[in-house]
Amino acid sequence: MDADAVRERAADLPTDPGVYQFRAGEATLYVGKAVDLRDRVRSYADPRSGRIRGMVGRADRIEFAVTDTETQALLLEANLIKRLRPRYNVRLKDDKSYPLVAITDHPVPRIEVTRDPEEGAVAYGPFTDVGRVDAVVKAIRDEYRLRGCSDHKYANRDRPCLDYEMGICSAPCTGEIDPESYAEDVAAARRFFEGETGVLADPLRRRMEAAAENAEFERAANRRDRLEAVEAFHGEGGEAVSDRTDDRTVDVLAAAVEGDTARVARLHSERGQLVDRSRHRLDAAAVGDESIDGDTDGTDPADPAVPDANTPAAVLSAFLAQYYAEREFPDAVLLAERPADPDVIDWLEAEGVSVRVPGAGREAKLVELALKNARKRGGREDPVGALGERLGSDRPARIEGFDVSHAQGTAVVGSDVCFVDGSAETSGYRRKKLTDRNDDYANMRELVRWRAERAVAGEDDRPDPDLLLIDGGEGQLGAARDALAETGWDVPVVALAKAEELVVTPTGTRRWDDDAPELHLLQRVRDEAHRFAVSYHQTVRDEVTTVLDDVPGVGPETRRRLLRRFGSVESVREASVDDLTDVDGVGDATAETLRSHL
Repeated sequence: MDADAVRERAADLPTDPGVYQFRAGEATLYVGKAVDLRDRVRSYADPRSGRIRGMVGRADRIEFAVTDTETQALLLEANLIKRLRPRYNVRLKDDKSYPLVAITDHPVPRIEVTRDPEEGAVAYGPFTDVGRVDAVVKAIRDEYRLRGCSDHKYANRDRPCLDYEMGICSAPCTGEIDPESYAEDVAAARRFFEGETGVLADPLRRRMEAAAENAEFERAANRRDRLEAVEAFHGEGGEAVSDRTDDRTVDVLAAAVEGDTARVARLHSERGQLVDRSRHRLDAAAVGDESIDGDTDGTDPADPAVPDANTPAAVLSAFLAQYYAEREFPDAVLLAERPADPDVIDWLEAEGVSVRVPGAGREAKLVELALKNARKRGGREDPVGALGERLGSDRPARIEGFDVSHAQGTAVVGSDVCFVDGSAETSGYRRKKLTDRNDDYANMRELVRWRAERAVAGEDDRPDPDLLLIDGGEGQLGAARDALAETGWDVPVVALAKAEELVVTPTGTRRWDDDAPELHLLQRVRDEAHRFAVSYHQTVRDEVTTVLDDVPGVGPETRRRLLRRFGSVESVREASVDDLTDVDGVGDATAETLRSHL
C-alpha cells in the first residue's frame, strides 16, 4: 500500500477504540491496538522508519475490529498476536524447551525428568541446565530411593529390579518399604524442589565427608560434584523467600533481548516462598524492524519518534498482555523495569494487581534473580546459536528434519521431525506415505513439496521453521531446493550426508570438527528423522499384502518377522534355508515351504 491508499483506508475507519491488522494475502504482517482507529492508522501514511515503510509497502489491505473499551482492545490484540503470529509483533511462544522435574500423581509416585508431565503430576521448573537437573534427580534417588520406572512395570513386578540392587530405589512395588515410609521420602524430595536445599545437601555432605575419611576418594569426588550441583540448583530461581507469613501470590518478571529473540523469566511466590519458576521465549519483531504501534512500544534512542519493539520494556509489555490474558492474576507483579505500554499497567491495576518496580530490599533481590534467569542462554553452550553463526544466518530456533525410507521402492514413506531450541518437539512431528518408486531424489522432492505446499496454503498449523535439514547429500539437497522453488516457500535448507558427516549447503560442502556442538545438533535432528521414517516404514510395510500371505504355515507375525529381517519378498526368495530358519517361528518345514512357493 502506498501513502494515498493508507490515508484513503484510514478515512473509512471509525474513531472508536479497536484493533487493526496490516495484511498481505492470507498473512497478517502486524496487529496493533488504538484508542482512535482512524487517527492511528492514518499515521502509517508517513512512517519515519524505512523498515516500517517496507512493511506498509508489502501490505495489500488493512482490516479492523471495533471494541467497547481500550482494555478490550488490549486483550483482543494479545489474542490475535498469539493466534496469527505476525512477524512484526513481539510474540510469546510456549516454553517447551526446558526440562521439568515431575512427581507423578500415583499412590506410589515416581520421579522423572520430562518436558511433558503426566496429568495430575506435581511439576517443578522448567530449568535451564539439563545436566544439573539430571545430577540432582540422581542425588534424590540415591538419597531417598524414589522409583523411576513406568507405572506398567511397577504394576507387574514380582521381585525387585536392578535399581533396588543398585540402591537407587526402595522397591515399593514388592513391599520392600511400607507406603508410609515411602510417602515420607517423597515429601522430603518435594521439600527440596520447593526451596529447602538442606534436605538433600546435608546428608550428601555427610556421605562425602565419610567417604573422604575412609580414603574412598573417587566416591568422595563423585559426591562432591553432586553436592555442587545440588547447592547451585536453586540459583536458577529457587531461592527461598524468608517471609512466609505473607499470604499473597507474587510474580517477579524480567526480560532480556538478544537479536530477534527475547526471554522473560518468571518467578512465582506463594505465602512468601518461591514455588515455581519458568522461562518464556518470545519472537521479537522482525529482525531489525521497529515496532509500529507507538502506543505499545518504547522508542529508539536515536530517534524518539521511531518506536522500537525490541527492548526489554517493550517485551515486558507484550508478555504481560499475552500471558495474563488467559491466566489467573497474581496479587502483585514485580518488574525489572517499567513496561513501555502504560495501558498494560492500567489494565492490571484495574484487575486488582499491584504493579511495581522495586528499587531495594528483598523484592529488588528477587528481581535481580529473575533478570539473571532471563539472561541465561540455557547452558554452557548454545549449539543453536553456533549453528546460525556457522551458516551465516539468524539463530535457527526451529529446525525441521526430513528423511525417506522404503524397501526397494515399496512402502515408501517420509518423515518430518521438529526440534525447537535444540530439543525434539514431538507434537510437531509429521509423516507421509509417498509414491512407490525406487528414486531417493524424487521421493525427497515429493516429501518437501508436500510440506511446502501446506505451509504456503496455510494448511499446516505449525510455525514455519527457521531451517530445513535433509538427510542425504547433494542430490537430496537439490531435490529439496527444487521443491521449495516450485512452491515459492522461502526457507533455508541444508543437508547432512551420513558417510562422512559432511554438511551440504547451497554454496558448497563443508567438513566441520567432529566435536562441534552445531554438528552434534544436526546429527540429532538427522538421526531422529531417520528413526521416525524407518519406524513408519516398518508399520506400512507390515500392512502391505504380499505373496507371503498365501504361503501355508506363514501367519501375519511370521510374515512381519521375515520382511523385517530381509526387507522385501525378493530378498526372502533369495534367502537360503539356513537364513530362513534363523527367523523366529520359521522351522525347517516352513523354510522349505517358503522356498517352494516363492
